[in-house]
Amino acid sequence: MHIVLVNRWPRFSDGIRWDNELTRYEEFIDHDKHRVSYVVDALGAEGVLVDPARIAHFVQVEDVNDYDALRSAVQEVTEKAGPVDQLIALSEFTLEIAARVRVALGIPGPRPEQVAVYRDKVRMKEVLAEAGVRVPRFAPCADLESCVAFAGATGYPVILKPVDGAASIGVHRVEDEAALRELVPTLDLTRYEIEEFVTGVIHHVDGFADARCQVPFQVASVYVNDCLAFGSGSPLGSVVLHESELRTRIEDFTRECIAVLGMYDTPFHLELFVTGSGELVFLEVGGRVGGSEVPHLVNKLFGVNLYEAWLRALSGESVDLPPKSGDPSGGWLVLPKPDGLPLRVRRASPMKERFETIWRELVPRPGQVLEPGGSYDALHSGRFILLHEDQQRVTDDIHRIIATFEFEVEQP
Repeated sequence: MHIVLVNRWPRFSDGIRWDNELTRYEEFIDHDKHRVSYVVDALGAEGVLVDPARIAHFVQVEDVNDYDALRSAVQEVTEKAGPVDQLIALSEFTLEIAARVRVALGIPGPRPEQVAVYRDKVRMKEVLAEAGVRVPRFAPCADLESCVAFAGATGYPVILKPVDGAASIGVHRVEDEAALRELVPTLDLTRYEIEEFVTGVIHHVDGFADARCQVPFQVASVYVNDCLAFGSGSPLGSVVLHESELRTRIEDFTRECIAVLGMYDTPFHLELFVTGSGELVFLEVGGRVGGSEVPHLVNKLFGVNLYEAWLRALSGESVDLPPKSGDPSGGWLVLPKPDGLPLRVRRASPMKERFETIWRELVPRPGQVLEPGGSYDALHSGRFILLHEDQQRVTDDIHRIIATFEFEVEQP
């Protein structure tokens, strides 16, 4: 099999950053059994640690998320190393682009219409709603007046979000008609949907869908704050749920959603609301590994590397995920960068010695400069992964870290 891997993530060898350490292509894909080529950008080149002699062909482009650049690079790989049997992209932002390239170059694998059920937030809710799954009321943003009419019928606030976004980038909570009329003309409506604001506690489920669209492994967690608030400067974290009636309901709900969407041979990150009455409401799903500290926490608690399962499945291996043993908990917390970047760090208080629950922490050193941009795995004011048998202890310590963390910055 000739496999082409598209990579946009670096790997770190400083013993401090753990980002992307689980994406070990050199270990999870047999480079002797298969011909393996790579298409990368500048950062992605830092994440390919395979002996160059074992790589069939290597292409670096400016941006792997540029359709024309990716198509041309894969075409070059085809010409230099032969027909491509599998085109693999692990980043959520590249999934749909890679699907379009498969169509253009006749490469097997998921097509755009298949990827849409876990990339297009309108399409995924259409499919689930047709099957009777509770989803927020929603509509594509056709024009200003249709948005105003939807909000008038649904009630404020409403949420406007990109249909193909991630990490709450470009998501807006709109409180009234005046704000909606001001916002809508500034957006590319071809990429936006409007949906009902659902009041509830947001949970997320991270797992793996096998070749039969079944879910042999999943981990349910409850958010501390939410992703939208993180974009406005609030801390974000989550805590793994102990066994309970609610967790069982969430797991059953997740299995139903994955089966209805027809997701297979893929990890997933599904988000849902638990309302005050206990109703479960689908929010969205991604056909990829959860972001931030999620994969690291899951791997530590349960010995399951979701990246490994994904890569082995895509390279034709059978994947047998171990059953979860015990009922541990754990959590993670990201304290976001301050406004006004770039800024130099004057002081950031390490917390690991003060909280025995902290397994890993990433706190910037005095003198480091925090730059704009990046997602949850960027260098923020502080990042922490916590472990403990007691879910409440993890939750309490997350809130204590938020309350006691000390951080000072200055102009660079």
